[in-house]
Order: sequence, then C-alpha cells, then structure tokens
Amino acid sequence: MIYKRIRDLREDKDMTQQEMADILHINRRTYSAYENGINSMTPETLCKIADFHETSVDYLLNRTNEIKPYK
Repeated sequence: MIYKRIRDLREDKDMTQQEMADILHINRRTYSAYENGINSMTPETLCKIADFHETSVDYLLNRTNEIKPYK
C-alpha cells in the first residue's frame, strides 16, 4: 500500500513527519493524513516524495518492488 511505503521510506531515513512536511512545503497534519491514508496525494506531491527518496512513483504505487530501479 502506498501509505505504508511512504512511511517506511521516511522511517528508514530516521526522519520525522515534520521534516518530510517541511521538505514538501506542507503542514505536518497534511503529511500525517497521507501516511494514514486519510488524504490522497496530488501527482506533484507523489513525484516530490519519489524524487526525495530516489525511487520511482511506480514503487510508491506498488507497480514494482524495486526500490532503486534507476542507477
């Protein structure tokens, strides 16, 4: 599920929700709602998260299990 993947990627970097929210220029409550599946992300936000974690949108959307498909 997309929400689990974005949370796992954030936790792998030992980042807080606030730190990710700051990078995305959103508030922490909005980011938390993304991680908990309450709010849907815009395509732009999804791309920003994928770019930050150096992964693909396909990975975030569960279209692949390759975290780092591009080298």
